[in-house]
Amino acid sequence: MRSSRPRPSAASTAAPRHGLARVLSKLGVCSRSQAEKAVREGRVSVDGKVVLDPERPTDAQRQRILLDNEPVVSAARVYIALNKPRGIVTSASDERGRDTVYDLLKEAGLPWLGPVGRLDKASEGLLLLSNDSVWAARLTEPRYHVDKTYHVQIDCIPEQVLLDRLTAGVVDQGERLAARRAVLLRSGEKNAWLEIVLDEGRNRHIRRLLQAHDIAVLRLMRVAIGSLALGELGKGQWRHLSTEEVQALTAT
Repeated sequence: MRSSRPRPSAASTAAPRHGLARVLSKLGVCSRSQAEKAVREGRVSVDGKVVLDPERPTDAQRQRILLDNEPVVSAARVYIALNKPRGIVTSASDERGRDTVYDLLKEAGLPWLGPVGRLDKASEGLLLLSNDSVWAARLTEPRYHVDKTYHVQIDCIPEQVLLDRLTAGVVDQGERLAARRAVLLRSGEKNAWLEIVLDEGRNRHIRRLLQAHDIAVLRLMRVAIGSLALGELGKGQWRHLSTEEVQALTAT
């Protein structure tokens, strides 16, 4: 007796279709916001027709996409680690004319890369950049809980009770802020260095957490993301990640 279960239609077995801007981003040719801008400016066509809607369903495997009259193909995946100095903005451009991380890479001959997470202007240390949006999301989405380790200089000498409060957390502006781990590294007469580990990153997370306890941050440096340490990489310098490093960051 034949099963009465219906056969899947061609539509149900087709490759998933995403919005055009998302498709361009996933192909690694530009960021999502850059793709949306390009589409609205009429610079993108699909199967010979200009598309102005960034959310138009598009199948990159079955449709021909042109950006500025050039065929769009999946870019080779690139993953780099950068030691961001203080005073540098983590963005492609800055309306106030400040230096950005891309100024450090402009002579490198790299394809478009997006920052994997953020470091604010006053912070420094390990910053990852890649054109692999799926990999980047795996590192930044809170549900994956990838550890980020920071060394933080503060304007006081903390007691253990304070370190316990940092891991217990606070609510600030409707958000719960807490450290996964907070330990004293070393102290002087008036200030100290802490090692703080986060497994999620909210905007200015550490600064807001410490400010809630009336503690000022004098210096904040990210020294590791997951298993990847900043190491001896010089300020303003960058390097490619090895295949093993790329895989290890998303292995857990």
